[in-house]
Amino acid sequence: MRQTGAGRRTQGPRTEAVCLSISVVVYWPDVVQLERTLSTLRDCVTALQRTAPRLSASLFVVDNGGAPDMTSSVTAFADLGIPCTMIAGHGNIGYGAGHNLALAQADSTYHLVLNPDVELAADALEKALAFLDSHTDYGLLAPYICDERGEQQFLCRRFPTVLDLLARGFFPAKLRALFGPRLARYEMRDVVNEHDMVIDPPIVSGCFMLFRTDVLRRLHGFDDHYFLYFEDYDLSLRTHAVSKVVYLPAVRILHHGGGASRKGWQHVRLFVESMVRFFNRFGWKWL
Repeated sequence: MRQTGAGRRTQGPRTEAVCLSISVVVYWPDVVQLERTLSTLRDCVTALQRTAPRLSASLFVVDNGGAPDMTSSVTAFADLGIPCTMIAGHGNIGYGAGHNLALAQADSTYHLVLNPDVELAADALEKALAFLDSHTDYGLLAPYICDERGEQQFLCRRFPTVLDLLARGFFPAKLRALFGPRLARYEMRDVVNEHDMVIDPPIVSGCFMLFRTDVLRRLHGFDDHYFLYFEDYDLSLRTHAVSKVVYLPAVRILHHGGGASRKGWQHVRLFVESMVRFFNRFGWKWL
């Protein structure tokens, strides 16, 4: 499963066209974080344009509610030759369904599903697309993810049990510590690190999912029956039926996200509802 040598080989500018679409779904976002996401995304596009002068890219911002004035961001992307399309007026239809609206309009080779609370390293897209260009059997790529303190977030996962999810998400710290070994296994800490590529991790995080667009279309995108939570678990597991998945730590992002239990009872309710839907679909594992 694990391989070393995750770095990209040195190469000159691409001669072939690179076609990339990106979707970001927002719902009353933290405006400062959203601007950091878009600013680092612009830095990525600028770096990519140096190695892919025939880059064709498009950005879709899906407003599920509360989006700020995006005029300056739209202009900034337009100055790079990147059209930015705002999709709005549909209300809060959920995370996966929002990305599906963008996918329906995308005309690309690669499609990036991106959270509005992520910051990208300047070379993240350059390295990710270089890998996918030269490894055509992979349809989904996941990056190395760290938090604000620079510590790795272990967001690649093995198939969970109900106990894993409850212990990780809701147990107090002292009680959760008793389950440390089993949670470490669930989070794949035995194979996921900052150096080694991992082939076919069962589940990867929805905060950054870089797909071949044709693979994502074959899967019909996210299952929009999940309003929030577990839509990325569902999509990850379904991807294995049609394509290989890779964790590539040479691709780096910072993720500001937090757990459902820290966001209030409404998020706890949505988490539990989606968890039940997930296990009903893929089979219940309790302990």
